[in-house]
Amino acid sequence: MGDILYTMLQDAISPLTAAYVIAAIGLNIHFGFTGLLNMGQAGFMLMGAYGFAISTVEGAPLWLAVLIALGAVTVFALLLGVPTLKLRGDYLAIVTISAAEIVRFVGRNSLLTEVTGGSGGIPGNDYRSSFTDLSPFGDGRTQIGPFDYLNSNWWLHLVAWAVVFACLGLVALLVRSPWGRLLRGVREDEDAMRSLGKNVYAVKMQALVLGGLFGAVGGIIYVLPSSVQPDGMGRQLTFFIWTALLLGGAAAIFGPLLGSILFFAARALVQTGADTFVPSSIMSSAQTEQFAWIVVGIALMLLVIFRPQGVIGNKRELRFNA
Repeated sequence: MGDILYTMLQDAISPLTAAYVIAAIGLNIHFGFTGLLNMGQAGFMLMGAYGFAISTVEGAPLWLAVLIALGAVTVFALLLGVPTLKLRGDYLAIVTISAAEIVRFVGRNSLLTEVTGGSGGIPGNDYRSSFTDLSPFGDGRTQIGPFDYLNSNWWLHLVAWAVVFACLGLVALLVRSPWGRLLRGVREDEDAMRSLGKNVYAVKMQALVLGGLFGAVGGIIYVLPSSVQPDGMGRQLTFFIWTALLLGGAAAIFGPLLGSILFFAARALVQTGADTFVPSSIMSSAQTEQFAWIVVGIALMLLVIFRPQGVIGNKRELRFNA
């Protein structure tokens, strides 16, 4: 039981979980507060990851690489939003998932191998040093409670979760502002907002860009401990982010945080529990991983059916313009 709890806690505080939280915050801006059915959040993450990694490989300092990544995602969001934000519902979902797939296939194109690494991606060692060199912890390992990591990993943990809470604070301020109330108005009744003289198209564009920027930051955090792999940031990643958002609660400020932690903790609980108590003759380690995803998927289906507002969401917030 101790190993199970340790694995759950380890997954709950990992930089990967933090990356999901930040990406889900962006998706919450899109869907939860504005009503944009974005099914391509992984595309924003991948664009941000490529912008950061390629810039760093070319010699840009860390701060400039981050700005380039954010700039690339801003341009991507504008190019995506200008022709598509007049679409509604499932039509917008189709366009956004297609745009994300275009980013993925362009990134893995063999003609761009010298820039993007092609299907093999960009190894983390090629761009990670600009971040780890800033670590104040030095070399070696440090143990805090039950957790024992390389000091560079502690630095990544610290920065990742600091960025998470900074993003949550920013969103809390924004959604309580007049602009945040404008987002909710667009979500609930676009025609009513137009009758009040509001530029609905501009509000949607602002929300798309802002949510995409959160996705870019999440993408940077996502690839810092590993590498930029285009096939690892495809449709499946978007669906996992949606799962985390719906689990915690759309249009709830802390919904992405709670949902992402529960998502990874539940998966670790099921997988580690199956590895511990189910004999290998019945279910191998690879099969327990698949079984964990199946259980999480079933749990999400039940959640959507019986509690669509998520764990801390408000059912009154799920009013969307038809």
